[in-house]
Amino acid sequence: MKTDGKFYLGRLFDLGKSKISKSPLLYDPDDLTTHGVVFGMTGSGKTGLCITLLEEAALNNIPALMIDPKGDIANALLHFPDLQPKDFQPWINPDQARRAKQSVEQAAEATATEWKAGLAEWGITPARIKALGEAAEFTVYTPGSDVGVPVSILASLQAPPLDWKKEREAILERIASTSTALLGLVGFGDVDPVKSREHILLSNIFEHAWSQGNDLELGELILQVQNPPIKTLGVFEVDKFFPAKERDTLAMKLNNILAAPNFQTWLEGEPLDIEKLLFTKEKKPRHSVFVLSHLSDAERMFFVTLLYSAVETWMRSQAGTNSLRAIIYFDEIHGYLPPVAEPPSKGPMLRLLKQARAFGIGQLLATQNPVDVDYKALSNAGTWFIGKLQTEKDKERLLDGLEGAASDGLNRKDYDKMISALDKRVFLLHNVHEQKPVAFHTRWAMNYLAGPITRSQIPALNALANAKPPADLPGNRSTSQRKETNMASTGSANRPALPNGTQEVFLPTELSLAAAAEAARRPLPAESKNPNILYRPGLIAQAQIRYLKRTYNLDHDQNKSVLIEELPERGLIWEDYEVAAVDERTLDRHPQDEAAFGPLSSRLSDAKSFNNLESDFTDWIYRSCEVQIWHNEILALYGDPGLSKEEFLQLCEQESKLQREAEIEKTKTKYDRSLKSLQKKLSGEQRELQEDEAEANQRKMEEIGTHLENVIGLFGGSRRRLTTSLTKRRMTSKAQADVEESKQAIADLEVDIQDMGEEIQDAVNAIHDKWDDAATDVQQIPMAPLKKDIYVSLFGIAWLPYYKVDDGGREMLIPAYKISH
Repeated sequence: MKTDGKFYLGRLFDLGKSKISKSPLLYDPDDLTTHGVVFGMTGSGKTGLCITLLEEAALNNIPALMIDPKGDIANALLHFPDLQPKDFQPWINPDQARRAKQSVEQAAEATATEWKAGLAEWGITPARIKALGEAAEFTVYTPGSDVGVPVSILASLQAPPLDWKKEREAILERIASTSTALLGLVGFGDVDPVKSREHILLSNIFEHAWSQGNDLELGELILQVQNPPIKTLGVFEVDKFFPAKERDTLAMKLNNILAAPNFQTWLEGEPLDIEKLLFTKEKKPRHSVFVLSHLSDAERMFFVTLLYSAVETWMRSQAGTNSLRAIIYFDEIHGYLPPVAEPPSKGPMLRLLKQARAFGIGQLLATQNPVDVDYKALSNAGTWFIGKLQTEKDKERLLDGLEGAASDGLNRKDYDKMISALDKRVFLLHNVHEQKPVAFHTRWAMNYLAGPITRSQIPALNALANAKPPADLPGNRSTSQRKETNMASTGSANRPALPNGTQEVFLPTELSLAAAAEAARRPLPAESKNPNILYRPGLIAQAQIRYLKRTYNLDHDQNKSVLIEELPERGLIWEDYEVAAVDERTLDRHPQDEAAFGPLSSRLSDAKSFNNLESDFTDWIYRSCEVQIWHNEILALYGDPGLSKEEFLQLCEQESKLQREAEIEKTKTKYDRSLKSLQKKLSGEQRELQEDEAEANQRKMEEIGTHLENVIGLFGGSRRRLTTSLTKRRMTSKAQADVEESKQAIADLEVDIQDMGEEIQDAVNAIHDKWDDAATDVQQIPMAPLKKDIYVSLFGIAWLPYYKVDDGGREMLIPAYKISH
């Protein structure tokens, strides 16, 4: 399809007819310089829309930085021009395949077929997919981890390459953001830059160094907190404003993060050099995905703030332009740009929304809930992609924001109606550069939307894109330093002591070295036949949940299992770590011989913290677990949680049939007595009619005979005979009247019997209708467990075996265990 440099996002959609048209929806990328926001609940197609927009950006040589808190946007690397099942197979979710009653191979084949058909339907050829893969360089970065390409934050402490005199305000803004981010990382939340002594001290240290063009390292910053290079803060001496003993407390907190082994990965890797993250040396555009799902909330906020500050600094060094130079995409911005609070990320994000247009930097922000986004931020966005929303409150908030953003006003009633009519993958596009909003259906994504990418899949994802960690970059430690640190961090022969009473299990080594390397998609060095085993500590938890309610005929058991391979220092979202139920009998109680052991994190080594984790695990199950019970109120029928709707409807149909037949039988019995009474009366009337007809015939014969005698008697002058004739006439008339009366009674009875037959048929038909409707009147009842019915059978340290492989002086760890998610 020829797009003339515009983004092909889908086809126009007729909301009134609920029909996709043949007209493409083409979006001018330069419109994104006024930024865009994407709204849509889970399942609305929001991720698919954003992926397709980023695909179009790559095809149009526009680079992008993508912040991915959940791992969904890492799907941007899954483009397979050949569309072969073997391409999709490594990314198929085994659990989804199992639920679909398919093997992974069958699911891969079905997915390949589905993707071929979907792309063809939207006019997308394999050549276009191939062009996508060649248009940009794709890389997944994992700040704070070496699972993907690590990111060094040391560059964020270096003096910005800006003129202090000309850009003093911008540099001070970066100092404020960096100081707030550092303090947030060590536990200072909601810092007020004006009131916080810690913030004022750090800001002044940065200003003192950067105003002279001097860089800072984290270690040097900590030493300067203890012994500041400045004598006064305001009009007070430093020691009076912030006493030395209290400064030592701050320095100790900063030193703790520097000393933590897992923080070392923050200090090596590719620096936050925005130019290099957006373009290769040959000026080829790059699409850099920053996956943050493995980080704690504080660490995520820390990195996002540093990244936005770095973008802001880079932006100010660029010449102005009206064209879209680069995209900053943020998936799920909940908590980073809130309406009331002032987290560290909010300042630089708002400044970019206000100032980046002049430099051709477009922000694209996605969220499920408009109520979670700052109103001022919404009013700065020129493009709104509105998908299906979850609540009326979300819609009202969005309409408020639209009214604030619309320079010439908008028809709120019309927008309300259009938004309410949206369905899955259908979006309303409001663009200040266009005259009116349009609805469109998103096109098929060229990338395979596999769902959230797990940590263990990231190395294979980068290998797929031929992305490799850079070697000997500024900020990286030397090979000898890195090797020395690896030797210290990859284990000791002595197993760490656990808190008293802590359960301890060892996952079995189920994979050979070759199988483990293949599963992790990591090439093995030539000489790696007898690797050592390193056990790393994780957290394993398993509970049995019983749902018991006699009223519902419910007695159902459920398992919940969690395996956390690397426990975050702060914050924990249990559902992110769910695994299939573990057979506890398969777990080892002792380690392998001559194995090494990694250190315990602070949360695993502290008894109080560990107990709090177990309580939190139980609370999570209590809050989040429930089963859905099918219920038919009319039939007084309940279905087990495992039943599908179709299976329950079959049960309802069987029960409805039994109750229908019983009611029909009861109804027929009720009518049978009345019907028999009518039939008995009819038989009596029929007998009486026969008798009346016989008598009428007799009277008529007598009347004729008497009349004949009377005629003869007239000639004899007898008047008495005439009287007798009249009497016979009256008797004949009465007999004939009795006959007519009997006939009428019979006719009436026959009508009554016919009416009753119709009444019986109507009653039977009504019974059929009643029970036919009853059979389909089903609903689901959510059932949560009682706390007393949650039994935690396993909660403790899980030692996870890894193969230690020497890869040219760098130790490579490959998981030797299997776990089903």
